[in-house]
Amino acid sequence: MPPLISREEALRLGELEGRAEIEALVERAWQVRLERFGDSTDMCSLVNAKSGGCAEDCGFCAQSRFAEADTPMHAMMSADRILEHARAAEAAGAHRFCMVTQGQGLSKRDFETILEGARLVAEHTNLKRCVSIGHMSTARATALREAGIQRVHHNVETAESYYDQVSTTVRYEGRLRTIEQVREAGLETCVGGILNLGESREQRVEMAFQLAELNPTSVPINLLNPRPGTKFGDRELMDPLEAVKWVAIFRLIIPDALFRLCGGRNENLGTGEVQRLAVRAGLNGVMMGNFLTTLGSEPEHDRRMFEELGLNVARQPDNGANPRPDNRSGRLSGATPRTPVDDLIDGQAEAGLWDPSSQLRHRRKTSVPPRADGAPNTYPEIAHVEP
Repeated sequence: MPPLISREEALRLGELEGRAEIEALVERAWQVRLERFGDSTDMCSLVNAKSGGCAEDCGFCAQSRFAEADTPMHAMMSADRILEHARAAEAAGAHRFCMVTQGQGLSKRDFETILEGARLVAEHTNLKRCVSIGHMSTARATALREAGIQRVHHNVETAESYYDQVSTTVRYEGRLRTIEQVREAGLETCVGGILNLGESREQRVEMAFQLAELNPTSVPINLLNPRPGTKFGDRELMDPLEAVKWVAIFRLIIPDALFRLCGGRNENLGTGEVQRLAVRAGLNGVMMGNFLTTLGSEPEHDRRMFEELGLNVARQPDNGANPRPDNRSGRLSGATPRTPVDDLIDGQAEAGLWDPSSQLRHRRKTSVPPRADGAPNTYPEIAHVEP
C-alpha cells in the first residue's frame, strides 16, 4: 500500500502545533489503523540476551565503547534462560518475544545459542519469535528461519541524510543490505528508528518515506531517552504532543505496517492520557515490560491501555504460527478462546520479565576513544534550586 499522503502534506502536518489540530490528525490515523487491522494488537516483549562492550559509535547508546557512560554488562544467556524469560513474557500477555544482543554481529558460538533459544521458544510457548542480532548474511537469516524465527529487527535509526550524525562505524547502506538479506531468506522485517536525535522535520519525513520504500512488516518507533555520557546525553525530552503527532504522520505514510512504540515512551509521554492518545495515533502495540538497559511499564498497565480503546489483547492458541497478528476480529469465528496462558495472566501479579535493574551490572570505562566526527559526550545540565 503506497503512502496515503504526499511528502508535501507530511511536511505541512509536521508543522501542526495546536492540540485540537493534532487530535484531528490522530483521529485520521486511528481510522486508518482500524481499517487495516480492526481491533487486533501485536504486543512485544524482549530479553537482553547479551549486553555491553559494543565496538560501534551510535551516539544514543550507553553500550558503545565511545560513550563515557558506564557499560551495562550481561554475558550471553543460555538457551534455557532465554526460554525462562519467554515464558514470563507469555505469562505477562505478550504476543511475541524478541531476543536481542549488542553489536553488529555474533560469534558462531553465540549465534548457535540464539538458534537453540529460538527452537525452545517455538517448542514450548505460543509466542511469535523475533531476533535483533545485528548484521547477518542470507545464510544466517535462513538458519534463523529454520530454527523458528519469523521476524528480524534491524533499524535504520534515522534519515539517510542525518545518519552520519548518529553513527560512523555502522554504515547506512550496510543496514539496508542486512534488511534485504533477511527478506531474501523469507523472513519478515522489523525496521524503524529513533525520533529526537536532532533531526529536522524534513528528515523525519525523509525517514518515514524511506521506511515506506523498504515496506517492513513492523515499524518500531523509539523516542530518545537521553543517556548521560553519550553524544546525545544532554538533549531535552521530546514534547509529548509532538511525539504523538509524528506517530500519526508515520501511520499515514506507512499504512499497512504494524506500529509499536518502544524505547523512551514513558520518559517522553508519561504513562497516562498522552500515551493513550499515541495508541489512537495508529499503534498496533508497544514493547511490554522493560527495555534493554532501562525500565518500562507494568504489562497490566499496557494491556489495560489498549483494552480501554476497545482493542483486543488476547491471543489465539496457534503456537505463533502466523507471524502477523493472530487475534484480528473475524479471523476465527466466535469470541477469542481462552488458552492456558490466560490463567497465568489473570493469576500472576508479577511475571519474571527481563529486569535490567537487577540483571545488568555496570562497569566503569577506563578510557574512551574519540568519535570519528569529533563530537563530545554530553551530560544534562543540573538545575540548582536556591534554598
